[in-house]
Amino acid sequence: QVQLVESGGGSVQAGGSLRLSCAASGSTYSIYSMGWFRQAPGKEREGVAVIYVGAGSTYYGDSVQGRFTLSQDKAKNTLYLQMNSLKPEDTAMYYCAADRSHMGWSPLERGRDFKYWGQGTQVTVSS
Repeated sequence: QVQLVESGGGSVQAGGSLRLSCAASGSTYSIYSMGWFRQAPGKEREGVAVIYVGAGSTYYGDSVQGRFTLSQDKAKNTLYLQMNSLKPEDTAMYYCAADRSHMGWSPLERGRDFKYWGQGTQVTVSS
């Protein structure tokens, strides 16, 4: 089992920055894929960014490419999402997810296949 705990959400003005953290515990050695998904009210869940933990290869959604950056601290079993140049459309609940499997070449579309999820952290961006 893997447990995920997110932190770092909050309210910012457009153009501001936030850094989300996802601390993993439990059988962290088994994690292969890890990432962030978000869901705004009335909208479908959207893949934001995913990393293959071992290789360090990253995938970003088109809407966040160039603004958001993933990083990981393997010693702390923590994944970070640095979010810069935030826009009101980034407002959503952000969820950390992890799985023991490789999610192929389009991991952002495989949200339903991730087994482990955190409780979410709210990000609100005002104009």
